[in-house]
Amino acid sequence: MNTPSSARPQGAHRRGVYAGSILISLAVVTLLVAAFLPRHYTLPFSSVLLALVLIALATAITLHARFLILARREHRETANALTTTEHEFQAIFDSALDGLLILDDQGTCLEANPAALALLSARRDELVGHPIRSFQQASHNFENTGGEILGRKDGQGELQIVRQDGRPIFVEYSAKANYLPHRHFVALRDVTARKSAEEQMAKNLALAESARAEADALRKTTLALTQNLSMDYVLDTLLQSLLELIPCDSAQVLLAETDERLFLARERRSQQDAHHAHKAPMTWNATDHAPLMQVLVTRNSLLVRDTAEQEGWRQFKGHSHFHSWLCVPLIASQKVLGLLSLGDSEAHVFTQEHLRLAKSLAIPAAVAIQNARLYERAEIYGAELEKRLVDLEQTQQALQQAEQSRAISEDKFTKVFRSSPIAFSITTVEEGRFIDVNEAFEHRYGYSRDELVGHTAFDIAIWSDPDDRSHVLNQILEHGRIRNRVTRFRNRSGEMLETLYSAHTIELDGQQCVLAVSEDIPDRSHLQGFPDRKGAIAG
Repeated sequence: MNTPSSARPQGAHRRGVYAGSILISLAVVTLLVAAFLPRHYTLPFSSVLLALVLIALATAITLHARFLILARREHRETANALTTTEHEFQAIFDSALDGLLILDDQGTCLEANPAALALLSARRDELVGHPIRSFQQASHNFENTGGEILGRKDGQGELQIVRQDGRPIFVEYSAKANYLPHRHFVALRDVTARKSAEEQMAKNLALAESARAEADALRKTTLALTQNLSMDYVLDTLLQSLLELIPCDSAQVLLAETDERLFLARERRSQQDAHHAHKAPMTWNATDHAPLMQVLVTRNSLLVRDTAEQEGWRQFKGHSHFHSWLCVPLIASQKVLGLLSLGDSEAHVFTQEHLRLAKSLAIPAAVAIQNARLYERAEIYGAELEKRLVDLEQTQQALQQAEQSRAISEDKFTKVFRSSPIAFSITTVEEGRFIDVNEAFEHRYGYSRDELVGHTAFDIAIWSDPDDRSHVLNQILEHGRIRNRVTRFRNRSGEMLETLYSAHTIELDGQQCVLAVSEDIPDRSHLQGFPDRKGAIAG
């Protein structure tokens, strides 16, 4: 549409009409005057007047013809502009991505674009000429929404409609009332995907919030279970947290004594179920109760929504009054430590969500119970170790005293051994190797200590008869000692010495030795009171 070019013909038209009207009026007046007063005109004047009238008429006719040409041209331009505008509007109307509707005051659809037909899944004859309220899912929605439009109000909003194929969708609408008299314009946009995304987002947010609350509860429970390693504290905290997450009549912790035997370690009941509390500790043999055996063998959780459908439930000791039951194994280090048992007097109380929560709590609970057991054992071992340490300390003190006594005894023995006027010697039992001798022994046999220590009796041939040593040694080993045996020894010069020989076995530095005493026989007459070298006196 060109606004300046259309304005010029309109102004020219108006000026032409004005000028033509004036000229035609003047011409008419002139003709009237000339017609009614012909006798007053002279011939020249009449000729001039006639000429003027003709000029005026010609001018009027020319202007009128110009006016008709301009009016025709303006009409043609206006018609073209209207046609172009209509085509533009129709193109925009048909190609719009949003559904466009034109309604009358009764809500009847007068026109709809292809997007609206596709949006409502309707043919043109099914939509145009029919009330738009037939696509509303609920009549009150249209009364609220359509009332705003038909009440000559502009509005925007969302509503749910039903397509022709029966599928409900959400649309966003924008309405313009009375854009023309008794004509109302409505634009529709499908927002079903957005609404679904919003609903899914809301569900996800709700799930996330639930998961956050659950994680927070599990975190607090895990923290509480690790704050104190006492078994009583762990079990009480576990049952309290369990009942907060899963409300029910009874929560129990059954710990395993053997692979098939369980005992009730702790139980917490609601006020309504307090009359079922057990008066004495309960034990179960899993082989007698199929539900317990199933959980122990499979190591899988068990949810019984209605115990009336569970065969043999009435014989389940301590659980027969439950109508819903949930059981989760407590597993740590690949070993079943026990079971979490939850029961309720109403059927169909527990759900899969409750089972999942119980399984989530069973993981830190099993670790806490295992740690509590290790802590109890550590306390027992600690007490035993403390007792052993006290015993060890007392033993060490006794050993120190014994060592001191031994040192004193050894010192005394050494003094006696060194200073005795009687010949003493210490030899090994196995080889007869000299370990030590005193000064009296050196004087008696003529050997120095350095010549004897490290050598055997056979090296220096101190025994007159080597077999005699074997016989004496056998008697010493048999009786532990020998006393006053008359034996013949040879000194360094080869002289035979008649000797009263006494010996005793001792242990020196972990080696078995013989402590021997050699004495001279002062008088041969006294030999009658002593055994000869072929016999022995064992005392």
